[in-house]
Amino acid sequence: MSNIQKEAVQMNGLLYAYLMDGKGSAKRLDWESVNKWKPQDGPLWLHFDYTSPETIDWITSNSGLDEVVIDSLLSEESRPRAAMVDGGLLAALRGVNLNPGSDPEDMVAIRLWVEQDRLITTRRRKLLSEDDIIKAFEANQGPENTSELLVEIAGNLISRMGGTVEEFEDRTAQIEEDIIDTESYSLRSKISELRREAIMLRRHLAPQREAMTRIQTEKIAWMQDRDRVYLREITDQLMRFTEDLDSVRDRAAVSQEELSNRLAEQMNTRMYVLSIVAALFMPLGFLTGLLGINVAGIPGAEYRFAFWVFILFLCAVVILQILIFKKKKWF
Repeated sequence: MSNIQKEAVQMNGLLYAYLMDGKGSAKRLDWESVNKWKPQDGPLWLHFDYTSPETIDWITSNSGLDEVVIDSLLSEESRPRAAMVDGGLLAALRGVNLNPGSDPEDMVAIRLWVEQDRLITTRRRKLLSEDDIIKAFEANQGPENTSELLVEIAGNLISRMGGTVEEFEDRTAQIEEDIIDTESYSLRSKISELRREAIMLRRHLAPQREAMTRIQTEKIAWMQDRDRVYLREITDQLMRFTEDLDSVRDRAAVSQEELSNRLAEQMNTRMYVLSIVAALFMPLGFLTGLLGINVAGIPGAEYRFAFWVFILFLCAVVILQILIFKKKKWF
């Protein structure tokens, strides 16, 4: 298919249409071929942009799907879930947004309708996982049927989360080192940002774990036992990522508490030093202020060594204060 044809297909809302040959390869179809497709032709994967009017019209009028399935495929709601509807699997899954210029916790979503001979997926933002599947088709190493394609999509979505989770763990470890070395107030914002991102990602992954568990436990006649095993492994991987995010969140909370304690201790030390200095100079200030009043009768005013005597007296007062403070173990 030429680039012009591909652009025309995408403008019509059909991003990809592949007819699988059951041997790891697939043939790309256009709208006309899609409309002529029959189950006996082989497993078909249709991937749509659900915001396109052509997509809405085709799914609503020509897909032959139940109204509940249609609403789910075209819905803005992307909370992960899975349910059986008339022998087919309806699911919604999320993945980390790795598109350029995006935040990982701003999740991308894909909605799926899976039958024995047809898999329909819809999305709004691009998923890198779809490119992986296309490359696998081109290398004759792609899914052979809709069951394997479902596993491939779910596996790619979840495996790509690993890099983001590892990044969170690295940032947590770096913050823990920085707390020991610097005890800077600027670390507060870094810890808060890390906790916010980990909590948001964790909140998105929790329902996905339930959806994946539901998929692998449903009695789906067309799903092979091997694919169920793969789904179980994918679910276990997702659970590990969730546990790692819990660990990141808890470590960040401990780091934030440790930083607060260190900063509070640092502030208390400074206030203690200032209090000691103020206590030492308080009587000195009183005495100098008392002798500095501009009235008659100041003792020693006519004595030429009175200033130095007064200085020695002040030094003696300071030494006496220090001895008293030490005796009381104030420092």
